Amino acid sequence: MKILGASIGSCVHIVGLLNFLKIAEENGYETVYLGAAIPVERLVEEIKEHDPDLIAISYRLSAESLRNLLSQMEILIESHKISKKTYIFGGTIETAQEAKRFSFIKKVFDGTEEIDEIILFLRGKAREEQSLQRFPQTLKERVEFKAPFPLFRHHIGLQTMEETVQEIEKLAESELLDVISIAPDQNCQQYFFEPEKMDHSQDGAGGAPIRSAEDFVRLYQATRRGNYPLVRCYAGTTHMVEFSKVLKETINNAWAAIPLMWYSDLDRRSNRPLLQAIRENLEGIRWNAQNGVPVEVTDSHQWALRVCHDAVEVAAAYLATFVAKKLGVKDYVQQFMLETPSGLSPKGDLAKMLAKKEVVESLQDDDFRVYRMIRTGLMSVPADPYAAMGQLSVSMFYGWSLEPHIVHVVAYCESMKRATSKEIIESVKMSRRAINLALRGIPDPVRDRWVRGEKERIIDEAMLIVESIKSLKDGKDEDLLDPEVLYKSVQMGILDAPALKGFSVAKGQVKTQVIDGLCRCVDDSGNILSEKERLKNILGGRII
Repeated sequence: MKILGASIGSCVHIVGLLNFLKIAEENGYETVYLGAAIPVERLVEEIKEHDPDLIAISYRLSAESLRNLLSQMEILIESHKISKKTYIFGGTIETAQEAKRFSFIKKVFDGTEEIDEIILFLRGKAREEQSLQRFPQTLKERVEFKAPFPLFRHHIGLQTMEETVQEIEKLAESELLDVISIAPDQNCQQYFFEPEKMDHSQDGAGGAPIRSAEDFVRLYQATRRGNYPLVRCYAGTTHMVEFSKVLKETINNAWAAIPLMWYSDLDRRSNRPLLQAIRENLEGIRWNAQNGVPVEVTDSHQWALRVCHDAVEVAAAYLATFVAKKLGVKDYVQQFMLETPSGLSPKGDLAKMLAKKEVVESLQDDDFRVYRMIRTGLMSVPADPYAAMGQLSVSMFYGWSLEPHIVHVVAYCESMKRATSKEIIESVKMSRRAINLALRGIPDPVRDRWVRGEKERIIDEAMLIVESIKSLKDGKDEDLLDPEVLYKSVQMGILDAPALKGFSVAKGQVKTQVIDGLCRCVDDSGNILSEKERLKNILGGRII
């Protein structure tokens, strides 16, 4: 692929053009730089001589002068039969607006773009010219296509189907999101296969009122524009296998997010008894694995949202990953929900997340790949929009320490209202900026002695929890796949969280408190309780 670049007319500003050509070279293009203040007649002659695939035109002076130059050029490229080539423009916001009026210019850059957007455009054009699909439609291929930049994901589900379709179209056309997650309302998640049980006064509560496979197809078609983002959907809270089939057939589900224990009488998001839910959830994970759908098992951050202590969260992450691997999952998504529960320090948050990363990726091998996904924790997002913007940007910056493949952006407005395309686009731009700055180089948190020490402590305590769960049967790894064992681990309080007290099958007896930026287990007096002592009390004095 060859790009020819020139600053046209009387414009001598060439730094932006040179930077663009340098990026193109780094991405495999041959470049031809003509220089500054190139008359359009000469540019046309150079195009005929070099026969480039793309022509990059730069102009930063007045819009009126540019209009005259581009009008002249439009006539010339038609008369010389070179109008079918790809012409792109770079300039100021003022001149870019003028360039957009000319149909022969296929892409316009106005200086507001992040570097990853420019690179993705160049890579997309290269694939297009080779007659390959421009934007990959599987998670693995999309991650590889965009590396070293992460995929950006956001969720959307508004009060009506019409609103949701319109906003999805805007998001796809923005080309800022690589993954659009569809958020169905609770009626859909719980009663999609039993519509007679729906309370229609609750239609649209928490998401889009999706009622049929045709509705899913309609939402998917809304994404078939712009950068053709991957599409995925929240799991149903019942009928896991049936819901997975619908999502694969209608939206080409980018990955399934299925819990191991939740959506049961553990959290009351469905009426399923916990033991039944575990069995059905295992079958849902297995079905997706057998049908080539990547899987995310959501348990660890579900426990964190109920204010569990750090060791339980990390143990739940290991447990979920182990089960997914044993059930045949090949591509696994591990979400790292930052700042959850509220009050963690960045260094404490990173100690926990690095512990989670280490235990999860200890299971990785040639047949089992882990994709890391970071997100801001909604519990920590302030209701003030400007404070929320700051929170989002800071968490994305330090979250880059986990080197995520996917960034799940949480719109800054979500503590106040549902996000539309406007707030989502603004939030993605904030997140991209924070991460592109972090990509230039940030300190390695593992070099911090405190972070390293706390990470190791959390791992030790988390694996003590895992061993305690296995001890409920034969002490073997395979015991972690036994629904009875998993159920008993909750019933006995090995897995527990304070926010489950009083309404859940879980005990809800554990006490936790944020101490020194970490969420720790404490006794009745508020003193830190070691995991060995906590488990010894649960297991009747038996030490694992």
